[in-house]
This record gives sequence, structure tokens and C-alpha cells, in this order.
Amino acid sequence: MPTAHRYRTRLQAGHWFGALPGALQEALLAAAQVQRLDAGQRLFRRGDPPSGLYAVVDGAMRVGAVSQHGKEALLTLVEPPYWFGEISLFDGQPRTHDAFAEGPCTLLLVPQAELLALLERQPQYWRDLALLMSHKLRLAFIALEQMSLLPAAPRLARRLLMIAENYGEGEPRRVIHLAQEQLALMLAISRQTTNQILKELQAQGIVRLSYGEIEILDLGRLRQAASP
Repeated sequence: MPTAHRYRTRLQAGHWFGALPGALQEALLAAAQVQRLDAGQRLFRRGDPPSGLYAVVDGAMRVGAVSQHGKEALLTLVEPPYWFGEISLFDGQPRTHDAFAEGPCTLLLVPQAELLALLERQPQYWRDLALLMSHKLRLAFIALEQMSLLPAAPRLARRLLMIAENYGEGEPRRVIHLAQEQLALMLAISRQTTNQILKELQAQGIVRLSYGEIEILDLGRLRQAASP
């Protein structure tokens, strides 16, 4: 049995993959290659040619952009069972962002050529891939709106909720493996402001802070804190 099939159960816990037709699930797993990355290893950088569709099955991936001077804009930190890379599948254009392994990470890669061949044979599956991209687009619009309209505190609380729910790909989890510096980069606010807001949430018994982790103690009250 192909190695990728061992991750079927983990992937089916995700809302997108779990809702796919069984035949499409099987086709993706049959075509998938397992890739393992070391901590900090780059998967691709902005401008690289498209290589296919990825799924995180172990560890976490950091997606963002790094300037020529080394300044980073962090967009998201994703964990299993998150799929990404679908934009370049649709338009065939170069990668839009940089992707690095946050720590030791295992991915599945469905190569671009094999995926396009599958969609040529079964064009009805384009809609399933479009649903993956439209979900990401919806989240991007929400993030832009929050950046423009919300004060820092509720914006931070909403981002914690999104990360805890793996951006809509799974059930909420209690522990988020995310350093405060990374959260500040995502929100484009200072490290000091991020720390202050998190300490206020901790004082209210909503979260517990530890090195490189944020534990959510009360999801309901975090939702309340996310309301402006």
C-alpha cells in the first residue's frame, strides 16, 4: 500500500478532505508523495514554479514572505490536516509566498502534472479544488476586514480562534504551538502589545501562556473577547 495511505484517517478529520468523494480521496492518496522537512527547511519560495498540492500531516508549516533584508511577514502557521498550494494549480503561475517548516514536518505532495491529468480525466473534481481555494479567499477577506476595523485586542482573540480551529479545517484544539513573536508578525502589531494582550487574557483565565505555546482554557470567553 502506498505510504501516503497511512495518513488517510488524519486527513479525513479535516473538513475539506473529509467531504471529498471517496474516489477523489483515493486518487489523491494514490498520487501523493511523502516529503519530510527539517526545522527551518524551505519548501518553496515566492516566485518558484508550481509543484503541486500539499497537505501537512505532521508538524507545522510557516507561510509568509521574507524581504531581501530578512524582514518577515508571517501570514499563517498551519498544522495537520491542512492543504495548501492550490492557487498555482488553478493559474499555473509561480508561488505567491514562502513556505518553511516550523519544526520537523511531514507533508504529502500531489504533483502538479498528476493532479492536472486527474482533473483532465475527471473535470467534475475541479469544483472540489475550487472549494478549497474559495475557503482560503473567504478567510483572507475576513483578515483584511479585521486588520482595518478591529482594535488590537479583539483582532488577536479572533486570530487565536482561527488558529485553534486550524482555519476551519478541524475541531478546536486546546494548545496552539505558536510563539508570541510569530503571533505579533501575523497581526502586524508590536511584540510588546501582543504580550500585554495575552497577559490580560491569562489574568482573566481565558488562556495559559508557556514557552512557544498558548493554551486555551475557556473557548467561550475567548469568543467573547473576540467581539469588538
